Amino acid sequence: MSQSASRMPGMEQTPTVGRIVHYQSYGSPGGEYRSEPRAAIITEVGADLVVGLAVMNPTGMFFNRSIRYDADGAPGTRWPPRV
Repeated sequence: MSQSASRMPGMEQTPTVGRIVHYQSYGSPGGEYRSEPRAAIITEVGADLVVGLAVMNPTGMFFNRSIRYDADGAPGTRWPPRV
């Protein structure tokens, strides 16, 4: 099984199209807006588990095709929390 079809170290689940995950927003450079988790839907899964997301914000949606997994949730990454 290739890495893109399996899991990254430390990831409990495999990302799949249609799954809801969290995306950690960047926030604003001046600090007016904090970096916060946002709901996102996986739209594609590429090599090395880089995913495309449709990110839902209070003011609208945006799409990003180059999001990597990060267990710590650094800004601009995503992670699949399940409580």
